Amino acid sequence: MKKFSSFLVVLLLALVSSTASAQSYPRGDVDQDGAVNISDLSCLIDYLLSGSWPDEPVTPPDGHDWVDLGLPSGTLWATCNVGANAPEEYGDYFAWGETAPNDYYDWEWSNYKWCNGSERTMTKYCTNSNYGYNGFVDNKTELDPEDDAAYVNWGPSWRMPTTEQQQELIDNCTSVWTTQNGVNGRLFTGSNGNTLFLPAAGSRWESLNDAGSHGFHWSRTLYSSRPYNAYLLDFGSDYIHRPYYLRAMGLPVRAVRVSQN
Repeated sequence: MKKFSSFLVVLLLALVSSTASAQSYPRGDVDQDGAVNISDLSCLIDYLLSGSWPDEPVTPPDGHDWVDLGLPSGTLWATCNVGANAPEEYGDYFAWGETAPNDYYDWEWSNYKWCNGSERTMTKYCTNSNYGYNGFVDNKTELDPEDDAAYVNWGPSWRMPTTEQQQELIDNCTSVWTTQNGVNGRLFTGSNGNTLFLPAAGSRWESLNDAGSHGFHWSRTLYSSRPYNAYLLDFGSDYIHRPYYLRAMGLPVRAVRVSQN
């Protein structure tokens, strides 16, 4: 009861605050959905009625955990890739703008969803008529939710990160090349001491390439100058940066959590 009371006080303070957020009142975000709202109060009442209180934080309702790295934007990063069950697992590989893995990823663009057979026949997410099918342009530069692998596979609390969020991760964390449970990758450490491991999962074209030596993770941001490309996070043992590459390539996705206000 004492623990319940302390959480209730924090939660009520958060709810009456004009700036209530999971970052300002982390103990008020009982259900860990990234927001402080009436659902947290319901969660507290449920635990009171059950007569027990868990020692660990409540598992997020969608079943996917996240870490707060103390980033300026408050962005919360998933602890594993989409399709994975542990931080070091590679997870699924997706072409940019597709939400299910392919059997293979074709250099010839023959099975990419958003074109008609080449990098100059884009049918969605095109900012330059030279690369659109019959001059098609829609000027979309970020994936719609229905084309976002994180949103479709994990639910509305999740999105693929923007390229700016990936840069924020680079700028505000230290990172080292390391091995976790036998898997190479980069460990990011935030200003608050929390950590995030990204595996060097390589990429897929007709087969798996560079696994163990290079890590690639899609953003949801189009490279607008040449819209057959999209931005990604790319790292190895001695570098980390944000290039752009062909949308038809199969890459892992590390999601970020969206506040459900």
